[in-house]
Amino acid sequence: MSQTLQEKRPVTTVRTGPLSHARMPRWAPAAIAVASIAAGCGIGLAAGWHSRVQWGMIAALVFVLATYVITTKVENSRQAKDRVATSLVWVCFVLAVVPLFSLAWVTITKGLEVVDGYFLGHSMNGVLDAEPGGGIYHALLGTIEQVLIAAVIAAPIGLLTAIYLVEYGRGKLAKAVTFFVDVMTGIPSIVAGLFILATWNLMLGFGPSGFAGGLALAILMMPVVVRSTEEMLKLVPNELREASLALGVPKWRTILKVVLPTAIGGITTGVMLAVARVTGETAPVLLLVFGTKLINPNPFEGAQSSLPLYVYEQYAVGTDASIARAWGAALVLIAFVMILNLVARGIARWKAPKTGK
Repeated sequence: MSQTLQEKRPVTTVRTGPLSHARMPRWAPAAIAVASIAAGCGIGLAAGWHSRVQWGMIAALVFVLATYVITTKVENSRQAKDRVATSLVWVCFVLAVVPLFSLAWVTITKGLEVVDGYFLGHSMNGVLDAEPGGGIYHALLGTIEQVLIAAVIAAPIGLLTAIYLVEYGRGKLAKAVTFFVDVMTGIPSIVAGLFILATWNLMLGFGPSGFAGGLALAILMMPVVVRSTEEMLKLVPNELREASLALGVPKWRTILKVVLPTAIGGITTGVMLAVARVTGETAPVLLLVFGTKLINPNPFEGAQSSLPLYVYEQYAVGTDASIARAWGAALVLIAFVMILNLVARGIARWKAPKTGK
């Protein structure tokens, strides 16, 4: 009986396709990119477009379409969709990087024309804004002091707030702190400047000073430090905390010796992001520091200048000499932020826990 059923059961055969199929060579995406750039430039010239941005957008569109069509012909539609997704990622990357490199290149080329020892070591005292000469020493000194004051105030407060939210915060108080931190993240810089102007200057009677500008910059720094530090502390594995507590180490010492050293790299990066954000602020400095051509090393009394305010003032004059000084100050400002980042990363790597042998 079983033999009869086996004889009547239909036999099906499965046809399998080839295990390998045609593949595009590795140099194909680069070749398509070069051809797309040439096509974008050709279309732009033929249409009479003078904007290089339009040429680039046409080249990006041609690159994506050509990648899909050629991959579909050579391979298959599934691989074509995968390559199109990869192409879109590369296009977005290029669109983000090109303006950055363009800005850096223009700033460097124009700024190096005036940046020298004299420019860095002299102020604008006795120099007319419309005439050549002068330097940025007074503005550089003011920026260093104001940013240092803001960092000294904001970094410890932001760090301790983040530790509270991650390690201790429970209930309504933690929710309220989180809410206000989120609100402060979106505060415009002019609002922070007006707040310090109303409290420190008008209510308490203090005059313009670098310290007042540092207070406003600290308000802008705090939410960035809190948020970045909070996220870094959350990434520390709970097993490290539990192992330390299981050995009888107090919680405060666990945080100080285990949690913070583990997250020190991310915390430092967050602080540097906050510093980079406030270093280029002009509105609070304009309200609270006023600006001056003289060198004022005392941040607690008298008007000061800063590099962002200096750039604004010099560019507003509109002469060739003032615009050149503005580009030079912008280059020094970028270099200042870069040096701070390098120093902070070096300190973070030095203080980070050592792994391996």
